[in-house]
Amino acid sequence: MTQEPMAHPQIFDHDTLRLRRARRQPDAMFLHDMARDEVEDRLSMVNRVFTKPAIVAPFAEPWEGMLPGAKLVPDSEVIDLKPGSHDVLVHVMGLHWANDPVGQLIQCRRALQDDGLLLMVTLGGQTLHELRSALAEAETYISGGLSPRVAPMGEIRDLGALLQRAGFALPVADVVPLTVQYRDLTHLMHDLRAMGETNTMSARLRKPTPRSLFELANHIYRQNFSAESGKLNATFELVCLTGWSPAESQPQPLRPGSAKMRLADALRVPEGNLPEEE
Repeated sequence: MTQEPMAHPQIFDHDTLRLRRARRQPDAMFLHDMARDEVEDRLSMVNRVFTKPAIVAPFAEPWEGMLPGAKLVPDSEVIDLKPGSHDVLVHVMGLHWANDPVGQLIQCRRALQDDGLLLMVTLGGQTLHELRSALAEAETYISGGLSPRVAPMGEIRDLGALLQRAGFALPVADVVPLTVQYRDLTHLMHDLRAMGETNTMSARLRKPTPRSLFELANHIYRQNFSAESGKLNATFELVCLTGWSPAESQPQPLRPGSAKMRLADALRVPEGNLPEEE
């Protein structure tokens, strides 16, 4: 008897996520603007002309016009892209909400032609660590327990390993940190709501949170994570992932210590663009 494949845990409630994204405010899209800058910068360093681009993103507006002729689709659980139809695929600001992140990456690889490029930007594990810490301490003090309030996000090593699990060649992961200052906890929470990035975990509490918890969390936050100006520091971590759909023409990995390939060839950039040694 054939067994049904096991369903992935539904960590996130995507119906709620869609509703909250629908209430986003255009003036709160600074993370998407920063992600676009990173994508454009990395694409400018790739020594290749792409003619069949695709962009997977939760919102269309920040990405319109970036890659002429690109097919723009939402970051749904089943990505609306045909197999082998694109030579570059940009997946932005959605992986941290995926219930099956490996499945998202596998779908991206299948949508790429041989030797096609994936460029992905997602939020990393240090994002909002100050908020997570302050809320956890306040809730432990008030109720004696913890509830899911800030979504878990992947660390850079884990995200880089996902590229390999999904079958990408030449995987690279790097981090772009950003610190934003807010007047108080309420200001930060309002901004997250305007971004469509508030808590949509399936296990979240469904009853109102007492005001006293947020007041205590604001005090703890200010005591531990204040800037010299008195405002609250909030960390956002953009993790940039790149990988190539496997192809026979690509360089193959060698035994440790036996590398003979030029760095310029590995990075696919003109040799004159390599950084000079100090």
